Amino acid sequence: MTLQDRPQVTIYEVAQRVGVSIATVSRALRGTDYVAPETRRRVLAAVEELQFRPSRLGQSLAEGRHAANGIVFPDLAGPYYSEVVLGYEEVAAELGNSVLILATHGRPDPARKVLELARRVDGMVVMGRTVTDEIVGQVAETGVPTVLLARAAVGGLDTITADNDTGARRLVTHLLGHGYRHLAYLGDPDSSPDVTARYRAFRETLAAAGREPPGAPVRCAFDVDAGHRAARQALAASPRPEVLVCANDEVALGALATAAELGLSVPTDVAITGWDDVMAARYAGLTTVHQPMRELGATAARWLQDRMTGSRAAVRREVLPTRLVVRTSCGPHDPETEEPR
Repeated sequence: MTLQDRPQVTIYEVAQRVGVSIATVSRALRGTDYVAPETRRRVLAAVEELQFRPSRLGQSLAEGRHAANGIVFPDLAGPYYSEVVLGYEEVAAELGNSVLILATHGRPDPARKVLELARRVDGMVVMGRTVTDEIVGQVAETGVPTVLLARAAVGGLDTITADNDTGARRLVTHLLGHGYRHLAYLGDPDSSPDVTARYRAFRETLAAAGREPPGAPVRCAFDVDAGHRAARQALAASPRPEVLVCANDEVALGALATAAELGLSVPTDVAITGWDDVMAARYAGLTTVHQPMRELGATAARWLQDRMTGSRAAVRREVLPTRLVVRTSCGPHDPETEEPR
């Protein structure tokens, strides 16, 4: 019989040979402090004798783990979520973890889906306004390590956000420096914690400068088609707004298309700004606010790994910096504030 023909030895056979549980075999192989030196010696001798080659899945099963972690997103459509997922998965793969992704948009009873996922993973990241704080608390109460991303803190859970407040204030200050007085906001602040913070800073900065904030945002979803429709609505107002401040770059790209259809020159007739700094924004000459999308996901993956491996560090709250990126869609270039493309 060749080595390839020989039946694969399992962790159960090693445990039986030594007379210990499969959990003890797994801990001995990982070199933890919970196994007596003599027991570890006997396990390693049996492993060598039986030519056992442990699989990660086998060790996970032995320890009651699932060999995966989960991440809950509002939606997987669009470049913003794609970039965050890429950052998350890159780090998770480096750490040897597989990832289960749940997008709650359009799903009936998302709370039940999230609680079901929590039973299938070793840890979970919850992003944005996907489920209520109460559901997040229920997940944490099960003992599943949980990290929050792009949403307000809940209890004693680690939380990672981007600096929406500073970015929005710098953007509005820049627009006011161009002399613009009539600004409209495109996007729904109630549908995203990030946009809630941006819109609040938008209004507060206008008020602090002695400008009357617009009565209400033109509420829309965060995709190009929605931005196209919202911009048409906003530009039909009288007086016509001088600037369309868009909740994200996709909305802004839709607004650029609307301006072109209406024969309006950007920025001469109307200025347009976005948020995120996706690749398309760079080619469109869109003034925007850059946020570290991949780093958001990567940080969440690293922090979740820490908690899954038993870290008892103090609760962490981190706000990743954003930066204003000035291009041609809101006025002449400003060498002092412009970021390279």
